This record gives sequence, C-alpha cells and structure tokens, in this order.
Amino acid sequence: MSKAIEKVERLIDQINKLHLAYSKDYFETGKVEKVNLSHTLSKVPTEHILSYRLNLHESINDYLYRADVKDIHFYYRVKTAESILDKIDRYQKRDTKYPVNNILNDIFGARMILSSDQVVEVMNALDEWKEKFGLKNWYLRDVDGYVGVHIYFKNASNFYYPWELQIWDEKDAEANIKSHQNFKRSFVK
Repeated sequence: MSKAIEKVERLIDQINKLHLAYSKDYFETGKVEKVNLSHTLSKVPTEHILSYRLNLHESINDYLYRADVKDIHFYYRVKTAESILDKIDRYQKRDTKYPVNNILNDIFGARMILSSDQVVEVMNALDEWKEKFGLKNWYLRDVDGYVGVHIYFKNASNFYYPWELQIWDEKDAEANIKSHQNFKRSFVK
C-alpha cells in the first residue's frame, strides 16, 4: 500500500472517529432531542437539522484540530443552511420519499483529490475499509459530468447525521467543480 493510500485510510479512520465523538457530544448529552433520521422529512423538524448544522459549523475545527490529519491534504466544508433548505425543498417535491439520513448525508463533507492510480487503489480497498471502520456505504457516482467516489460515515446510528468523504480523480476535478456549480448551487442567485 502506498503512502498516499495509507493517508486516505487514516483520513477515513479519523473522520469516522470525529463523527462518532461529535455525534456523542451533540446527541448523547440530553441537551438535544434525538430524532430517528431513518424517517422521512415529514417527521424530522427542519429546526433539528439546522441546529445540528450550526453547532457543527461552530465546532468542527475544534474536533479537526485534535485529529491525526495535519499531514493529510484534504478540503472540507459544513453545508450552508441555504443549501440544506434547497435540498429539503427539492426532495419534498419528489413522489418518492427518502429517509433524512439518505438525503442529508453530507452536512459535513470532506474531499481528497488523487491520481487515477490512487483512486483505483482506494476503490480496491474500500470494501475492506467499510467492514474495518463500520462505514455506512460507499459508491462511485458518475452522473452529468461528475465522477467521484462517495464514502459515508454514520457509526451504525439512525440518530446521527451521516458525514461524507468524496475522493476525486485529479483528471475529473475541473469538470466536477463545474457540475457542482451547475447542479448544486442553483439556490444562489
């Protein structure tokens, strides 16, 4: 296994641990009502979602600071309230109703950009890592000019919002950015 792939594995391990630590700190203190996120949007109050997002936005760097990721090059963001509301609106208009933990599975999102060979190595290791780290799932998304591996963390709880790590091939990065601008930011006027 190359050093780069060892870093990807360590990042997955660290995000998984951060997700668990943050989720326990947020949901297991009794200060916040726990809601089963395997329900549809009609049973999960928007306030619950936006409060989680705001608290995560305000505290994520405290968690990342303590993580063993200082030598790993990755990007991250906490989804904006506007983006969450836009996503909720789009999903409420659909005939098929999805669980909230499938819709809002990226309130925290991280991204790594790797070479084509490294992406193949990661994909070859992901089934083993899914079992090793108890990941929710992973898949290769290839739609509308966007190509990326999506990895989801939820620590086996329907009460914790999942987090996402995207692995991009450097050859797809510009097209993926363009795709995000066209399809993920329509709420920005």
